[in-house]
Amino acid sequence: MPITYSEKECQKFVDSALDLRKTNRRFEDIFKYIITKRANEKAVIYFDEDGKIRSYNYKTYGEHAYYLARHLSSAFKDINPGAPVGLKMRNTPNWPLLFWAILMTGHPVLLIDARLEHANTENLLKQAKAEAIVVNEFDPYSVLSLKLNEIRKSPEVDTFAPKWADEAMFCSSGTTGDIKMMVMTGKAICEQIIASHNMPVESNTIMHPGNIRILAMLPLHHIFGFSAVLMWYSFYGKTLVYPAGMSSSDLKTACKKGKCTHIFSVPLVWDSVAQGLTRSMEMANKRTEKLFKKIIAFNNGEITSKEAGIIASSKYATKFVQRKIFGSQVQFCISGGGYLNAETSKIINGVGYPLYNGFGMTEAGICSVELSKDVKTRLKCSIGHQLYGVEYKIKKEGPNQKQGELMIKSEYLHSEEIIGGVRKKAVYEDGFMATGDIAEIEEDGRVYIKGRLKDTIIGANGENIFPDEIETYFQSIPGIEHVCVFGYSRGIDERIILIAELGNKVASEEFPNIKKKLDDINDKIPSGKKVSEFYVYKKSIPISNSMKAKRFAVKKDFAEHPENFMDFAGRVKTEVSFEGFDDKDVQDTVKAVKKIFAKTLLLPDYKISNDAIWNVELGGDSMSYIQMIQELENYFSITIPTELYGKLANVNDFALEVLTEKKAAGQLGKENGNK
Repeated sequence: MPITYSEKECQKFVDSALDLRKTNRRFEDIFKYIITKRANEKAVIYFDEDGKIRSYNYKTYGEHAYYLARHLSSAFKDINPGAPVGLKMRNTPNWPLLFWAILMTGHPVLLIDARLEHANTENLLKQAKAEAIVVNEFDPYSVLSLKLNEIRKSPEVDTFAPKWADEAMFCSSGTTGDIKMMVMTGKAICEQIIASHNMPVESNTIMHPGNIRILAMLPLHHIFGFSAVLMWYSFYGKTLVYPAGMSSSDLKTACKKGKCTHIFSVPLVWDSVAQGLTRSMEMANKRTEKLFKKIIAFNNGEITSKEAGIIASSKYATKFVQRKIFGSQVQFCISGGGYLNAETSKIINGVGYPLYNGFGMTEAGICSVELSKDVKTRLKCSIGHQLYGVEYKIKKEGPNQKQGELMIKSEYLHSEEIIGGVRKKAVYEDGFMATGDIAEIEEDGRVYIKGRLKDTIIGANGENIFPDEIETYFQSIPGIEHVCVFGYSRGIDERIILIAELGNKVASEEFPNIKKKLDDINDKIPSGKKVSEFYVYKKSIPISNSMKAKRFAVKKDFAEHPENFMDFAGRVKTEVSFEGFDDKDVQDTVKAVKKIFAKTLLLPDYKISNDAIWNVELGGDSMSYIQMIQELENYFSITIPTELYGKLANVNDFALEVLTEKKAAGQLGKENGNK
């Protein structure tokens, strides 16, 4: 239903955030406000094992949190008071309850990505000096490890009185020795909630007194999910809808059954929705594809209702498309955490989902969001004006005096940070934090993010080239899952390199067709921004916690392991050689082993790197391992000793063993394989 609340009504509603300024501005104050002022509002919607909708209000929400705190109090009896406790769980209704419960026991909460590997999590716990972790994993950690069921079985402390801690620790990474953790106090999060105070001036849809149900899709350990979803919408008594899982079908089901009105996510997800919708329309028929394009153009104000025709300009046509995605009840969407593709914005807005672009950082929370009701303004993909309590400025440098590094000043910048296990106060330049983002502020105050300072490529004419922008040109090519662009020095020149990750169903025979599409797009790009070299990545492009490609990791792999990349003619940069064996025998054997790996793992052979570990990197298991060995033995007419099972882990290992067995049997030089 259309939003009917006026700016005045919305402003009166969000003014309640100013009540936090009358408190000590601690996490305790946020929690108590929620469970008293919003007690009768519906807090949670989730789905049981049978797919039935379950829910409870904020009064019950508070009771559940206190219940867990009473049990955690006894479970934590042997750890030091005030020691940090890790929270490593995927999004469920229990996540916020455990967050509040841990704080109530007097322990700061270390927020950890549920997908982070065990060893990296151990590193994180060590550097944060955490003494316990709440987790859903079976493998225990070196600190006290508790699962939800174990917490519930712990003795309940009847005399429990909360000793509220007031810190949450957010992690930038958990993969290196130099992990950076940002410490946010309750004061910073209170100010983050108060930052919504100026939103009604531009929008009556992002927050209003009526029914709002927001999809709990963004990981709550991440600042975007924590601040923009959990804290903002819980404080105002709105409902968080938890999907049963993170598959596209789970998300669509949760949106439709839970009647979600608000969806916040990262560009990668919106790109996927836009590309999937476009491809399904293209695969239908020419008439459907033409109608779809008219619906997009009409809703974006590019053509009149007369030009669109009666069908394309009707609300029923838009609702028909929406039923294929998240349903027709969605009122407000945000993309944040990365560069928003203009084509993606055009498609999502064009199907009637108002998609707004936002900006934030782990160190600074949510700082701005475009809130214009005018779709043409939204399609420019600005991040809007800064929120209440945020000040922006541009640190100008270089020939383009309109652009420079974005600097932020706000009361909700992180107060302390932990780097390499050392905790220290965050230091700012005259109160401003350098973001590392190149931005432009227009005369109307709207801000446009151009790219990351560290990723900027310097063109031959001295112009700044931003990889995020280049990537958007190539993302929608069928068969390409992800792309990653970076600058790479070859002599005195910095070349623009594009790495493509292809879908598992893409055969190498399709390479020429994909390359032609890449070249056609590249021909239309301004000369200074054209891609110099295209490569296929044999691995998956690594994705960060904020769902962005880890550009530095791909660039490092490109420099150190060229064998993981091939051009679109199928040529790999380096080939394997084994001492004591003829190069042709080695190449023929490696090629044959790789094909058997591919057949067993149901992967295209070009995606299998010679040194990729069977189970860790390729997803194989013990049963398929045995099957693969049998295939190898039959193909090469050899027997692999059982004592080597498990020790041979990748293509190179098996190829060397095959060559060794064949040499011992005097078979080298003969044709390989029983054809």
